[in-house]
Amino acid sequence: MKYNKLGDSDLLVSQLGLGTMTYGKQNTLEEAHQQLDYAVSQGVNFIDTSETYPFPNTMETPGITEDYIGQWLIHQQRDQLIIATKIAGVHPQLTWIRNGQNRIDHANVTEAVEGSLKRLQTDYIDLYQIHWPDRYVPLFGEPDYDPQRERDTVPIAEQLEVFARLIQAGKIRYLGISNETPWGVCEFCHIAQQLNFPKIVSIQHGFSLINRKFHTTLAEMCRFNHVGLLAYNPLGFGILTGKYVSEIPKNSRLDLFKGIYCPDDYPNLLEAGRSYANLAHNYGMKPVHLALAYVRTRWFVTSTIIGTTKLEQLQENLSSIDVELDEAILKEIDAIHRRYPNPTP
Repeated sequence: MKYNKLGDSDLLVSQLGLGTMTYGKQNTLEEAHQQLDYAVSQGVNFIDTSETYPFPNTMETPGITEDYIGQWLIHQQRDQLIIATKIAGVHPQLTWIRNGQNRIDHANVTEAVEGSLKRLQTDYIDLYQIHWPDRYVPLFGEPDYDPQRERDTVPIAEQLEVFARLIQAGKIRYLGISNETPWGVCEFCHIAQQLNFPKIVSIQHGFSLINRKFHTTLAEMCRFNHVGLLAYNPLGFGILTGKYVSEIPKNSRLDLFKGIYCPDDYPNLLEAGRSYANLAHNYGMKPVHLALAYVRTRWFVTSTIIGTTKLEQLQENLSSIDVELDEAILKEIDAIHRRYPNPTP
C-alpha cells in the first residue's frame, strides 16, 4: 500500500480507502468488523463514513454505521488511523435528521459533530466533511442547474467560522467537502484565505471509467487550490465489476435499488460496462482490477474509496493495488470512453 498527502494537510492517506455505507443495512456488526480488520491488515488507514449511513437512508438507521465503527475503533491504535465522517446538508427527504431543519450552521454542525464523536467513541475526527452543499445544487444524477430552485443558504464564511472553532477546540482536524461544484470549491478556498479560516483540504466526488467528469470540471481548480480528491463510486455502482455483462443478478445493487440507479434511464450504461469488462478480459485481468487501477493512477486522485458487502469482494478490490496499466490499455480505455462518454448520472 502506498500513501498520499491529502491536499495541503499533514494527513497521509492510503491509496485505497474503506467506504462503510453498507454497515448496518447490508452488513452486520460482525461483518463490518471483519472488513475493517482485513482492510487495516492490508495497509488501509483511511476509513470513511457519514452520520447518514447506512445507505439507503431510513428513519431507523442514521448513525448505525458510525456506531459499528466506534465499537471497533476503541480497540485500535487510534493515531494510526484517519477517520473521516460527514454532516448531512439540507434534503427534503431526510426529515428525521435534526427534525428536517438541518443547515450547515453553528447549532446543527455542533450537534452533528458531538453525535459523531459519541458514536465513533473518539475524541477527534481527522477529516470532517460537508456531505453536500447547504445551498441548492443539482445532486446525485440531477441533470441541470435551475436558478428557480435556489433557496436561502448559510453563507460560506459563516460555515467556515463554525468549523474553525471546532478545529481550534481539537474536535476535528481538517475540513473537507463532498459533491461540490467548481464555483463552490473556489468560494470555500478564497473565503478561507480572505478571512484567515482553515481551508478545505479535500473533496469527495464520483469518479470512474464511466464517470470522468471530474477531469474536465474540477481537476484544474483542485490542483491549484491544493484540494485532494477522494474518489467514490469507482466501480460505478457495480457496473464495472463485470457482474452485469449478461443480466442483472438478483440481490445485486441494481436489483435492490432500482429507483436509485436505473439502467433504463441511461441506455449506454450497461453497454459501456460490458465493453470495459471485455477489455479487462482481453488483457487477462479482472474487470474490478481494471476499474480500480484506472482511478488509482489518475494524477488528481489522492485516495480511492472502495465499499463492499462481502469480505471476498474487499479482498479482490484491495488486490488491485498491484495492478498497473500500460499505454496500450490506456489508449483502448480512451477509445471506449469516446464511444460511451460518461454514461452514468
